[in-house]
Amino acid sequence: MSAAIDFDKYEVVIGLEVHAQLLTESKLFCGDSAAFGGAPNTHISPITLGHPGTLPVLNRKAVEYAIRLGLACQSRIERDNYFARKNYFYPDLPKGYQISQHTAPICDGGLVTIPVPGGERQIKLNRIHLEEDAGKSMHDQDPSFTLVDYNRAGVPLVEIVTEPDLHSSDEVYAFLTTLRRLVRWLDVCDGNMEEGSMRCDANISIRLKGETRLGTKVEVKNLNSIRNVKRAVEGEIKRQITIVESGGTIMQETRSFDAGNGTSFSLRSKEEANDYRYFPEPDLAPFHLTDEYLDSILKALPELPEAMVQRYVSQYGLPEYDARVICDDKATADYYEQVASIIPAHKAVANWLLGPVKSTLNEQGAAMAEFPLPPAALAGLIQLVEDGKVSFSIASSRIFPELLQHPAEQPLDIATRLNLLQDNNANNIAPIIDEVLAKYPDKVAEFRGGKKGLMGLFVGEVMKLSKGKADPKLTNQLLAEKLK
Repeated sequence: MSAAIDFDKYEVVIGLEVHAQLLTESKLFCGDSAAFGGAPNTHISPITLGHPGTLPVLNRKAVEYAIRLGLACQSRIERDNYFARKNYFYPDLPKGYQISQHTAPICDGGLVTIPVPGGERQIKLNRIHLEEDAGKSMHDQDPSFTLVDYNRAGVPLVEIVTEPDLHSSDEVYAFLTTLRRLVRWLDVCDGNMEEGSMRCDANISIRLKGETRLGTKVEVKNLNSIRNVKRAVEGEIKRQITIVESGGTIMQETRSFDAGNGTSFSLRSKEEANDYRYFPEPDLAPFHLTDEYLDSILKALPELPEAMVQRYVSQYGLPEYDARVICDDKATADYYEQVASIIPAHKAVANWLLGPVKSTLNEQGAAMAEFPLPPAALAGLIQLVEDGKVSFSIASSRIFPELLQHPAEQPLDIATRLNLLQDNNANNIAPIIDEVLAKYPDKVAEFRGGKKGLMGLFVGEVMKLSKGKADPKLTNQLLAEKLK
């Protein structure tokens, strides 16, 4: 019987290369559409196809988006930029080379702060650089041939390259989740890994704890979701440690992950670094970024998620958990901000967004950006509850659905029309209480004998008989008096 493998004696070292497609309308070096989808080879032109005599022209908006991300990651922005030719041949790279950046990335260094058990950790970035995407080879469309769709060729990308600074699949998951939130927050990328607008390759190695020299690196590609990146990293760590423990040698190679069965397989060995024969792109002039231009982008940056979380805790008195969930999505945070500026019940606003609003969106499969209710309408409904005119139960189950159907109608008018306004007249509630107590004489005796938890039963029965209209506070007060 073989001895159990001691996985804990190894340290894992992981670096990530994340490609994020920028949300520009056109491609990086021409006016062809950069939109996802479309019939194959319809978003193309002689420039996309690299025809002789065609010249690229730089997309200014792509440069701005790259700088926005770099500033948010505290990178140093390179003022003097140029593009380089990265020479390699693939069928889906029409020119036979890719226009990228080499020795002077537009964003140098930087960091991304991720949550870890017990606090936070800053993951160091090596660079963020601009480059064009390749097309897409399709091997399952024809039994005899590989077909190529060039719609994606030339779409602007930023490549975010970390240092080998991650040490577990959980940290990788946290990093990608944080990065996806950030690119969406900045409105520079939609972060949709399933559509390929955010793609990740993971470089993974292992070494004994205490070692300082890096182990042999294996790159895992073709990861189409954050969950699958985590699964692939976990599988590769286990594979490498098992090889070493059995006396084998880890080969430097590129592997692909099969999400169906959770395993990876070798694509090609990488004994030596590829020689891409970089040289400055002769068809594009170098470009200089002025301080005024960078300042204008910096001033236009939105408040970043972490800063907003801390402000919601200090300014609005929210629990950190509520603040983090709200700030996980910019549309939700913006909506919360608008409602909270109308009414002072800031915790109640959070409860509504994380409760009825979120449940409704989940049922509809919709995003917060699609929520139809104006902030003032939700604020009006919450205020009805805060003023004691309706209970939360009635507001969420009866008025809220009606308000979604008629967002222009006032919540108070809906409550009045449906006869849902809370009854705070003791003369109306007292007879209902008498009826409930008469119905449960044994429970009354138990209550008076010390089972105070039965108060909830009595209140619930009163609410039921009053069709939810009895004022809960007054009901509790009157019940307490009658049960003495």
